[in-house]
Amino acid sequence: MKKNSVKSASVVLLLLLAGSAVANEVPFNQAAFDQARAAGKPVVVYFHADWCPTCRVQQPIVARLALEPVFKPVTIYEADFDTETALEKTMNVSQQSTFVVFKQGHEVTRSTGQTQEPAIRAVLQQAL
Repeated sequence: MKKNSVKSASVVLLLLLAGSAVANEVPFNQAAFDQARAAGKPVVVYFHADWCPTCRVQQPIVARLALEPVFKPVTIYEADFDTETALEKTMNVSQQSTFVVFKQGHEVTRSTGQTQEPAIRAVLQQAL
């Protein structure tokens, strides 16, 4: 019994440590985005759609990259292309599978349709 408790505690500790070393990948929230951007934090808005084949290729890559410690400071806001139409208009986004990257409160780059991990990594790194 004691051995299982120690093992469980070790697993919980590892999960907590891993969780503290990952980027924030969260659903888009205008107030949180505005606050992070105003504070000059590195943010990425990722416009995706569940029906989009390109987005389906991108999603696991983004999730994998978000787990890397280097991207810990970056908040990746996932914006649903079908419902965030006002945001699309504001950011002048006309296609799903688009990343809009902000550094120190200003847009620094954007990318649409990238499906290769090195290219997506390079886009996300622009936020740092």
